[in-house]
Amino acid sequence: MPRFSVIVPAYMVQAYLSECLDSVLSQSYPDLELIAVDDCSPDACGAIIDEYAARDARVKAVHLPENRGLGRARNAGTAEATGDYLLFLDSDDTLTPDALRAIADRIKETGEPDVLVFDYARTYWNGETARNQFAAQLSQQGPAPFRLEDRPGLLRVLMVAWNKVCRREFVEQQGFEFPAGYYEDTPWTYPVLMAAESIATLDRVCVHYRQRRGSILSTTSRKHFDVFEQYDRVFAFVDRRPELARWRPVLFRRMVDHFTTIFTRKNRLPRGARAEFLRMARSHYRRYRTEGAAVPLRTRLRHTLVRLGLHRSYRALQLAMALRRRTLKLAVKLARALKAAALQLHYRIQLRLPLRADRAVFGAYWGRGHSCNPGALEAAFRQFAPQVRTAWIARPEHQQTLPPGPRRLRPGTAAYWTALARSKYLVNNVNFDRRLKKRPGQVFVQTQHGTPLKHMGLDLQEHPAAAADMDFEELLKGVDKWDYVLSANRHTTLTWERVYPGGYTTLEYGYPRNDVFQTATSDDVARMRSLLGIPEGAVAILYAPTHRDYRRTQQPALDLERMLRRLGPRFVVLARAHYWHGGPLARSSAERIIDVSGHPSVETLCLASDALVTDYSSLMFDYANLDRPIVVHTADWDAYEAARGTYFDVRAFPPGALARSEDELIDIFATGHWRGSRSAQLRAAFRERFCPYDDGHAAERVVRHVVLGETQARPGFVPLAERRPVPSAASGLARSPLATVPQPSGSLPVTESR
Repeated sequence: MPRFSVIVPAYMVQAYLSECLDSVLSQSYPDLELIAVDDCSPDACGAIIDEYAARDARVKAVHLPENRGLGRARNAGTAEATGDYLLFLDSDDTLTPDALRAIADRIKETGEPDVLVFDYARTYWNGETARNQFAAQLSQQGPAPFRLEDRPGLLRVLMVAWNKVCRREFVEQQGFEFPAGYYEDTPWTYPVLMAAESIATLDRVCVHYRQRRGSILSTTSRKHFDVFEQYDRVFAFVDRRPELARWRPVLFRRMVDHFTTIFTRKNRLPRGARAEFLRMARSHYRRYRTEGAAVPLRTRLRHTLVRLGLHRSYRALQLAMALRRRTLKLAVKLARALKAAALQLHYRIQLRLPLRADRAVFGAYWGRGHSCNPGALEAAFRQFAPQVRTAWIARPEHQQTLPPGPRRLRPGTAAYWTALARSKYLVNNVNFDRRLKKRPGQVFVQTQHGTPLKHMGLDLQEHPAAAADMDFEELLKGVDKWDYVLSANRHTTLTWERVYPGGYTTLEYGYPRNDVFQTATSDDVARMRSLLGIPEGAVAILYAPTHRDYRRTQQPALDLERMLRRLGPRFVVLARAHYWHGGPLARSSAERIIDVSGHPSVETLCLASDALVTDYSSLMFDYANLDRPIVVHTADWDAYEAARGTYFDVRAFPPGALARSEDELIDIFATGHWRGSRSAQLRAAFRERFCPYDDGHAAERVVRHVVLGETQARPGFVPLAERRPVPSAASGLARSPLATVPQPSGSLPVTESR
C-alpha cells in the first residue's frame, strides 16, 4: 500500500497536464500512486494520461464516461485510492521538488495526523511567484498535532483541497465527498478541518498554484451562484453535529466575505445577474446570521450592504471609493512633484555655497548600506584622514548596517542634496543620482565592485538582453564625473579604461574590501561562524551564484537540499542570492542551509566559510585572496556567455575544480577534489594573475593618494608568497571530511540521478 495517493482530475488542460504529472512522478519520495482522472475531456488529456500510465506503473488512469466536474472527478479518483494519505492536485498546478518527502517527514514527526496543511505559492505567466499571505498560520512552532480550536487561524488560509493531505481512513470514516458545481472545495475543507481529531502544519511551499488566464473561476457565468448551495452544505454539516456549533460565527463571517468577493470581482457575474446575486446573499445572511459573529472594521461596511441587499448603493459606493482612490493618487503625485521641485531648488542653492574640504560622502549599491569598497574606504578615511568627516547614504531599510562614525543620510532628503553639493570627496561603487552636478574641486572616487568576468559598460552594446534599456550616452556622462577608478589587477585596468573611456586616473592599488582577508584573525573567523549559526566542526560552503540576464526568473541552479543529503551531516551551506534576485535560494526550514542573502557583508561570509561554490560571480576573484578552495559550477556556460558575454573562458582558466553539472559538483566534494592538489595548483595560477595588489593595504593607499596627496603607492605591495591570509576553520582537517560520509548501498553511485 503506497504512502500517498495523488489524485489529479483533468479537463481541458492538455497544455499543462504533463508538467503537473511530471512534478509528481519526479518526487524524491517515490512511495506513491498517481490517479489521473480524465473527466471526459475533449482535448488530449485522456491520451496524455494513458501515455503516462504505460510508462510508469505508479500511474492509474481513470476515464469517466461523461463530464462530471471537478468535485465528482475527485470522488472517482478517491474511490480508486489505496494510499495512506490522499493529496488532491489540480492538473494545471505542480508539486515543488521534494514536497512529498517533506510532507512524509512531517507526518511521521507529528504522529500520523488526520490532516496536514502545507503552504503554496501563486505563480504567474510572467514568472513571478508570490507566497500565500497567511503563511504565518502554518508555523510549526508549538505542540503538534492539535485540533482546530487550538489554531483557529488556519481558517484564514485559502479553503481548498489541494493545500493539505488527509488520512484516507479518516475521510472514509467521515464519509466526506466533493459535491458538484463551482466552489466544491468549500463544503469539503471546512468539515474536514472541523471534524479532524488531529491536525498538523508544514511551513513549506509544496504546491505552485498557477494563476492561469481563462481559469474557470475567472469566467463570467451563472455557475457562480453555486456558492450558495455549497454554504448550505457547510451549515447542514454543522447542524448535524451540535458540538460544532461554536464554529457558526466564524463560518458566517467567512461566508459573507466570500459572497462579497464574488460580487466585487469583475467579470464573474453576468451583467444582469448582479442584483439577483446580492438578493440571494441577503437571504443567506439572514438565514445563517449568528449572534456573536464579530465583524472586523475593514469589512463591516461590506457586511452591512449584503445584509440590506443594497445593490445600487453598493455600486454607487464602489464608484465613490474608486473616485476617492484616483483623487488621492493625484494628490500624492502632486505632493511628490512639489517636494522634488523644492529639493532641486535647495540643491541649486547649495551648489552656490563653498565646498567643504573636510567632508566626504559615501554610498554603495544604490543605497544598500555600509559595504564593499566604499565601506572599507569610509573606515580608512576615519583612520588615516580623521580631519575629514564622513557621511553615508543608505535607504531606510539599510540604516542598521551603518557603524558608529559616519553621519547617516537618506536618499532624496535635503541633507542628502546638501552633502552631494558641498562635500569635497564623493565615493561610490556605482554612480550617484544622475542629477548630481560635479563641481570644480570635487573629487569622485569610483571604486567599482569586482573584477570583470562578464561584459560591462560599452561592451554591453552587443548584448541587448543584458543591456536592457541602458542609455549609453547617459553612462558616459556619468563616467565624465569620475576622477579616480580603483583596480585590483591589470586585467581590470585594461577593461575599465576601454569600456568606461574617460579622463580619470586608474589606481592599481587593490580593492579595499579585500583588506580584511589579510587582517582578520582566527578568533574573528570563529566569532563570525558562531554568529551565523555554523555548527562547530562543520564544513561551511558559501554558495553565491550570479544574476542571469537571459532568464526572466532567477531559479536556483542547484538543489541544495539534495546536495547536502548526498554529502552528509558535516556540511552546511551559506546560501547567498544575488542582490537582484531577492532570494532565498532554498526553503526557510531546510536543514543545514543558512540563508545569508540579506547579510550586509559578503566579506564576513567569505571569512566564515571553508569553500566557495559559484558560477560566474566576480566574488571568485575576491575569494581567491583567501587562498581557500573554489569550485565553479558551469552548467549553463553557453547560454550565459551568449547572453552576457565574458572576457575569458573561466572553464579554461578556473580558480579551482570545475563542475559541469550538479552531480559533478557533488562528486568533487565527495571525493575530496575540492581541496586537492590540482585545485590548489589552479588557484595559485589564478591568484598570480588576478590578486597581485590585494595585500591588506589597498584602502590605506587610496586614502594616502587621494586625500593626503602621497602619489607614490604607500605602503609597498606585499608579494603573494609572503601573504598570510587567515586560514579557514576546516583547514586543520587532515583529510576530507567526506571520508566519514556513508556511501550508498547497492549500485547507486555518489552522483545519484534525479
